[in-house]
Amino acid sequence: MNKPTIAIQRLSALALGCAFSAITFAADDYQAPRTEWGQPDLQGVWNFSSNVPMQRPMRYGDRQFLTPEEVRAIAEERAARDASSDAALAIEGVDGSYNDFWIENAGIGGTVRTSHIIYPTDGQLPALVEGAIATQGQYGGDTTGESRPVRIAAGGIGTDGPEDRGLSERCIVGFNSGPPFIPSLYNNNVQIFQSKDTAVLLTEMIHDARVIPLVDSPNEIGSLDDNVRLWMGDSRGYFEGDTLVVETRNFNGLSSSFGSTGTSKDKILTERFTRVGPYTVDYEFTIDDPSTYTDKFTAVVPMTKVAGLLYEYACHEGNYGMVNILRGARVQDAMAALESQ
Repeated sequence: MNKPTIAIQRLSALALGCAFSAITFAADDYQAPRTEWGQPDLQGVWNFSSNVPMQRPMRYGDRQFLTPEEVRAIAEERAARDASSDAALAIEGVDGSYNDFWIENAGIGGTVRTSHIIYPTDGQLPALVEGAIATQGQYGGDTTGESRPVRIAAGGIGTDGPEDRGLSERCIVGFNSGPPFIPSLYNNNVQIFQSKDTAVLLTEMIHDARVIPLVDSPNEIGSLDDNVRLWMGDSRGYFEGDTLVVETRNFNGLSSSFGSTGTSKDKILTERFTRVGPYTVDYEFTIDDPSTYTDKFTAVVPMTKVAGLLYEYACHEGNYGMVNILRGARVQDAMAALESQ
């Protein structure tokens, strides 16, 4: 799989230490620039990297933000860990620490949340409904005994064929490109384009593009026939004040509802994009999936503007990983057959 075309360095002690003192341009009286059609201008390349956990550690209870003292303590801990990592790099060499170079899981500026999930108020995913799929495969090549289809993004249930591998390994759906957008290890970038009656969300990961028709109000949003089902669902949008609201339904059920849980068939996703400063968009998403969760849940992920371009992410064209996974598994099969003779 290809690596990121826009590199954001690992979170450093300086980045965390400055999180609360960083200059923040978002303000209550901020007025987002307008397009020539009078809509809030959301265009540009936006990075949604983050080191904030999706679910809130239990010790924080209902508290949404870290204190400055907690930020400093985390900064010191990460500085020590980075020093250990640098020492390991000197010992292991480039190949031993190859992936570490590409990791971009640092948020940029702003305040530091205790979790991305803000509802339910404890920052936890709601309980599963009875009978919902709790897990679907695992990372690595081990056989899990689970059956196809494989709905998880990365990992799989075995190595008998490509259908045993996760959706991102098969270059179908990126593991962070959603919808919704989920901060991950790398390629956390999306480019937004706008016209009078259309918005386009182009993700760096697997270069998926969601073309979103815009209407004047939620009453006009409409939907596809229920029999028409898509990997990324059917997205329709409208502006609510300065916020672009995107509703997505008609997922095909062949992907998980969220993470490795459930199916997407009955999922309704609502995303909200609000430009709160020259370099910041607040991205909020709500998943309502009564076949998987006992309640809906909402998460907030800040996006930061990037002074750069997106370049081609050639997943299938450069996806030697899939070929080598299956080739290695066949070698293991042959070796096991020889040993059994």
